[in-house]
Amino acid sequence: MDVPFSAAANAYGAAQRLMGQAANPLQQDAKSPAQGGDFASLLSSGVGEVLATGREADQKAMEMVNGNANVIDVVTAISETEIALETLVTVRDKVISAYEEIMRMPI
Repeated sequence: MDVPFSAAANAYGAAQRLMGQAANPLQQDAKSPAQGGDFASLLSSGVGEVLATGREADQKAMEMVNGNANVIDVVTAISETEIALETLVTVRDKVISAYEEIMRMPI
């Protein structure tokens, strides 16, 4: 059995990158407002990445059902999707918390 360590490392790296962006929104990167991006496009790309990861996991599961995929590949793809989804939910919770904090500010 071939263990796809690189897939797990890629999933961890993507989750770490998303958490880093959420923790340090002022960091200058390719999606920063100073370089033409905005918050909506950042969220849109994050959701797109989660959807792509989910589609990949679905494809791997279907390949396994057809006998063309390794169980480890399927579990790794599902784990990547789970990490990406948890990251997205965490970012959503932080955005809602920030919005609620702004709404409590006196005018």
